[in-house]
Amino acid sequence: MYEAWGKRACDILGAALLLALLAPAFAGVALAVRLWLGAPVMFVQLRAGRGGRPFRILKFRSMRTGEESDAVRLDGFGRALRRSGLDELPQLVNVLRGEMSLVGPRPLPVDYLPHYTPRQALALRVRPGIAGPGVAAGRNDVAWPQRLELGAAYAGMPPTLAGDLRLIAATLRVWLTGRGAKAPGHATMPPFMGRNEPEG
Repeated sequence: MYEAWGKRACDILGAALLLALLAPAFAGVALAVRLWLGAPVMFVQLRAGRGGRPFRILKFRSMRTGEESDAVRLDGFGRALRRSGLDELPQLVNVLRGEMSLVGPRPLPVDYLPHYTPRQALALRVRPGIAGPGVAAGRNDVAWPQRLELGAAYAGMPPTLAGDLRLIAATLRVWLTGRGAKAPGHATMPPFMGRNEPEG
């Protein structure tokens, strides 16, 4: 029952409630981004959704514009925003649109699709999520092969309310501690290299 309609019902109700409750935080972060980084406030990028269908993910912008490397464009404000997870708040809109779920594998750029193994592609069977197994395990502290395996394993099992609540709680702990905001030795996360990706 949860898989058939309960999960989507929880997504709609949860996202709507969170948008209402977090409206002051949403407005405050938007204002801070506008004052510190300028326009635009939102970062919009094509990501692979359920079935590999592309959609435009919404995030608060955390980097300055320009042609420099991520390490140069990501200053202290942007790093703090990423560590807190507040940059992910606009994805509640993606959840209401049906492009994402509150819980699921993280949506990755569509450019990565050709590099997936058949096992890794199993993650595309479900809606991607804001919280999920890869984030709960440590975000960017987790190497690509492990992150994609966690997503495939999640998609391969029927979801449960208890399991999703545990992943939400674990994701909140990661955000509150700031863990995994960047991969070791990188400003953010290195690109996914496909079958030749090191295990970490």
